[in-house]
Amino acid sequence: MSPLWLVLAAIAVWALIRLGRQGERAGRGHWRVTATLFSAVMIAGGVLALSKGSWMLGGGLVAAGLWLTVASRQRTVAPRAERMTDSEARSILGVSADASKAEINAAWKKVMARAHPDTGGTEGLAARVNAARDQLLGR
Repeated sequence: MSPLWLVLAAIAVWALIRLGRQGERAGRGHWRVTATLFSAVMIAGGVLALSKGSWMLGGGLVAAGLWLTVASRQRTVAPRAERMTDSEARSILGVSADASKAEINAAWKKVMARAHPDTGGTEGLAARVNAARDQLLGR
């Protein structure tokens, strides 16, 4: 195997790692599939090299493939948001301090109709609306 192939493989690994560290935004989840396929090819190549007697190359490819598999499966967990206050929850839903459960649920449905990801909202906004309802209903 020429050094050119090793350089190209190193560039591919670096690109996959950079792509994966950009987060879990929309359109970025596909890198995990690519990394898994690439690591499978690296492990298979390493096993083939080991069977041919090339211990350094084979061991390196297997180790790199296993590392890429593990690295591509680790997800970054967003820090948990602080609990919102009742006044923040009321302002999100647009209800008064003495609103009943029925009024809170009606306001939640109205706001969620606009905030839901299927109707043009975002997942984060829908989560805040749900958290506001849960805060006011004491769930």
